[in-house]
Parts: sequence; structure tokens; C-alpha cells
Amino acid sequence: MSMILTPDQQAILDGQKGETLAKVMKTLVMFGEAFGAEKMVAVTSQYNHLVTSFGLKALTPVYELMEKLIAEGVKSGQKFSADPRPIDPNVPSNILQNFIFKKFMYSKQDYYENQLEKLGLMDKDAFTCTCYMSEVGNKPKEGDILSWSESSAVVYANSVLGARCNRNSGIMDIMGSIVGYVPYFGLLTDEGRKATWIVRVNTSQKPEAQLLGSAIGMKVMEDVPYVFGLDQWLGDTLDEKACTYLKDFGAATASNGAVGLYHIANLTPEAKKHGEALIAEGAKEYIIDDAELERVKASYPVVWKDKNAKPKLCFMGCPHMSLEQLKSWTDRVEQALRESGAQRVSIPTVFTAAPGVLKEFEKTSYAKRLKDTGVITSYICPLMYMNNPLCAKMPVITSSNKLRTYTTAKYYTDDEILKEITKGGAK
Repeated sequence: MSMILTPDQQAILDGQKGETLAKVMKTLVMFGEAFGAEKMVAVTSQYNHLVTSFGLKALTPVYELMEKLIAEGVKSGQKFSADPRPIDPNVPSNILQNFIFKKFMYSKQDYYENQLEKLGLMDKDAFTCTCYMSEVGNKPKEGDILSWSESSAVVYANSVLGARCNRNSGIMDIMGSIVGYVPYFGLLTDEGRKATWIVRVNTSQKPEAQLLGSAIGMKVMEDVPYVFGLDQWLGDTLDEKACTYLKDFGAATASNGAVGLYHIANLTPEAKKHGEALIAEGAKEYIIDDAELERVKASYPVVWKDKNAKPKLCFMGCPHMSLEQLKSWTDRVEQALRESGAQRVSIPTVFTAAPGVLKEFEKTSYAKRLKDTGVITSYICPLMYMNNPLCAKMPVITSSNKLRTYTTAKYYTDDEILKEITKGGAK
């Protein structure tokens, strides 16, 4: 091993704290060396977050690994949250889908959740891709070193919260938490956080978050963009509306590209602190106007068997919706239904959010109002629900560019979604 380790790190690697921890440390060291890391640094966040939350029958090696850790008395050094559950009985599905979900795809769900609880799950409902929301309780502080893998959470933590985390692969997240160290490279370093792209947003109106994020992600790929022009619509304060916008924007940059960090001029913490000093010498430039966004949207393939099929299901919330989104969308759906002379949505529509967010939403008057429109709320992961041949045949619509990218769902803007789910609704 060429990496320089501290005495404590070397002791773990040498097996002084057990063979299992030695293997975990060796894995992390080899991972770091593959990326040129010269040292390890301590994980400093209060909680961790795991990307692997679904009990797929095919993930036998994961269950065997977790079982070995449990048998050896090894636990995560931090309590952790995990990505959303893959199924929810409240979400529309037929008998064949339910059979496939429970007997074949996610037959190990209960078993795996039991393993996660033994290893340090924050609580039995700590399943969401938006763990950083206040209702969930896993919000890192600026400067915290994380050991996360979920791409939409990593880019949010890096960009909006000013924490530091690389785009790790699954299982590496819990390994970093077990030994308390992660390799020091990439987005953990000052140099790695400098922007190598300048993006100028010159649109005539506030751009759709998911569409703008998609355009930037596909252009810069894994690089760091410094974005000018968004603050004219988002302001210079990270209030709830700005954070909600950046949540969806960042998820699209991370899934349509591989962005792990972005800077928004006059808004995100490092951009406000360091300004244009964050831009690396020789940075490339990308100008986004109305025509460019239209070009990007038109480039999305429609992979439905019948490209003109009537949508049979709508998913909103990938990543999970915020409390602010649930409230604002309740108002929008009600207004659109009134304008169309309808009372309930015309196709099955599911709004997904973290269990903690849904719990707070249920305390408000909005919850009953949304239910009266026919919209279903769920804690589900839409991506994992759709990631099978049966659902792949369904004409599903979404305003999530992440869901569009990883499944057969068709992308619609928020306004297009609203029109589609409320026109001709049941009287």
C-alpha cells in the first residue's frame, strides 16, 4: 500500500482491531489508491446515508457481507438513513406486479431491513433519498466529511450545504462509516472543488429545475460547473423555495451527467464565500438560453412501445418532494381541477416524499385537500418500482429527469404534468 496512513489507520489495516475491520480498511485504501488518494481523512458528520435500501433477491453478496459484519459485532460508526423503500401497498399495482415484487424482486426486503437496523439504522422509517431535509434529521453541517453514495444526496450536500463527499459507490458508504475514514481525493479537496465549467443562464424566465439540471449534467458530465444567472430568480438566500429548486436541479445534473458539486453565483455557500476564485484557469463555457433548453428537451427519447399511448400512471418526487412542494402542488392541482370543471385527477398520480415529510404533511390541512383530488402520497422509490419488465411496458409520465433517465418514464415539465393529470378528470 502506497497510501500514507496514521498509526490508528495502520493498526486497523494490520488487523489489530480484528480481521473484518482490516478487510474493510483494505477495501477503502485500495479504492482510494485507484483514484490517487495519498491519505485517509476522518468522517465527521453526525449521521451516514446508505444508497442500498432495497431487498433485491439478486443481492445475495450484500446480505452475506452484512451478516458477516453483524456476526462479528461490527456496527456503523454512525447511525444512518437509507434510500427509499421499493414498494408500497398504496401505490397502484396489479396482481401480477404484486406477485413479482414480493415473490421474486424484493423478497428479501424485510430480511435486509432487519440487517440495517442491527447495523445502525436511525429509525425504522429512515428511508428516503432526501435525508438532509429537516423532517428527516440527517442534515450535515458545512465542512463535514461524509461517506455517502446516493448521487442526488451527495450533490445536494456538497453544493447546498457545503459538506464534502465524493460520489462513492454503494457499500463503500457504510465501509467508510464502519472504520470512520474515507480516502482523500476529488471533491474532498480544495482543488477538486474548483469549477472547470462556467455556465451562463440567459433564459427569458425561470428555467425548469429538472430541465436546466439535465442540460448542464449532459454538458459537463462529472466536472464542476459555476452557474451565473440563476440568482435573479432564486435570490441570494437559501430559503425553502431555493433549496427545493436546487434539490431537483442537482438531481438532474447528477443523473443526466455525473455532477457531484455545483456552485451557484451569489447563492450557494462556497460561491458566496469565495466568488469567482472558485473558477479554475481555462474553464470552458456553456451558454443556456430558451432555444438550448428546447433542444435538450426535444432530444429525450420516448421509449414507450406506443409513443402516443395515454398515460396510465404519473410519478412526482424523484428525488422525494419537500413539504413546500407538497403544499404548493396541492394548491396547483386544486386550481387546475377547478378550471377544468373536474374534481379528481384523471390518471393515477403518486406524490412521493420521505416518511418524516409525509408525517408533517398529514398534520396540515393540505393533506385532506390533496387526498380529495385523488392524488396518492407515498414513501416509495419510483425508480425501484418501475425497474422491472412489467412496469417498463407502462406509459408512465414524470417531471423527474432522474426517473426518465433510468426507466421508461416519459419526461413532462411541471406545467405539462399538471395539465395531463387534471384535464378531463372525474366529475
